[in-house]
Amino acid sequence: MGGSPSPTPSPPSLRATIIEAVGLERRFGDVPALASLSLGVQSGEIYGLVGPDGAGKTTALRILAGVIAATDGHALIQGRDPLTGASKVRASIGYMPQQYSLYGDLTIDENLRFFARMFCLKKAEYEARRAKLLDITRLQRFTDRRAEALSGGMYKKLALACALLHRPAALILDEPTNGVDPISRRELWALLFRFAQEGMAILVSTAYMDEAARCHRVGLLHRGRLLLEGRPADLTAALDNPVYSVVFDPTNTGFNDTLMRHRAIVTASLAQSEFRIVVECGAEAEVTRFLADGGATWTRVAPNLEELFLVREHEASRSTPRTQPTGGREA
Repeated sequence: MGGSPSPTPSPPSLRATIIEAVGLERRFGDVPALASLSLGVQSGEIYGLVGPDGAGKTTALRILAGVIAATDGHALIQGRDPLTGASKVRASIGYMPQQYSLYGDLTIDENLRFFARMFCLKKAEYEARRAKLLDITRLQRFTDRRAEALSGGMYKKLALACALLHRPAALILDEPTNGVDPISRRELWALLFRFAQEGMAILVSTAYMDEAARCHRVGLLHRGRLLLEGRPADLTAALDNPVYSVVFDPTNTGFNDTLMRHRAIVTASLAQSEFRIVVECGAEAEVTRFLADGGATWTRVAPNLEELFLVREHEASRSTPRTQPTGGREA
């Protein structure tokens, strides 16, 4: 796809754990947003946190960034609590929330100066960081432009530059490419790969499966629980469910509708005259007979990360009763 990120950097070797969640719990009233979440992100690693809206991604990132407190458990940045050790830990964290975090009526330069003062940077250090960050984000020609007048991609680059001014060891990003055009998305991820190669630990939530597939490791959140985590290639290789690419007659709408509702098909995605279907384990013969009777042809293919996550969410939904209301506070 034209907007896909750059190739994944090599995975880190054994390095220090910079970002760590240990049994994190968070409740909003009686609503559980996180349930015993544990994960760790090493120096030089990009860890992708994936899950549907309301899964708990934003809550987890806000706790780890020291914005809100956990109900139980521990959040650690380089071994220190981001709330109780706020003054020391602040210098270790770069945090980019999903919602707008810049001052729209200030220019690029004015926003950078504001964040430099907030992080107590000395003038020489600020000037050096400003020059480097403007160069790698390609914002040098726009320093007098107000933030509210920037495109979505330029705005996100400025927010990233502000989060990186103080050379943090940990970078925490909440869906940084949401609403960004494909070219800017590629450029933003190229920057993340660069910072990881320089040794930064990066925890990023994303709604894009192609981005998740580029991370060193990914974790799937479902109703506040971490269903699985690991290297993307290892996770997809471990999926036992058969996956088929199915070519069919697009005029046979009855067959298509029946396929979408077939009890033994976990998930089906349609692109032009081709389906990708994931089949329940043990139902291969039943489904292939159905396909043959409908005049379709099929080929078994390797699963992708989105299909893996949909299968695991489907399994979790069947085995766990829903305790969260569908409305209410964003988690």
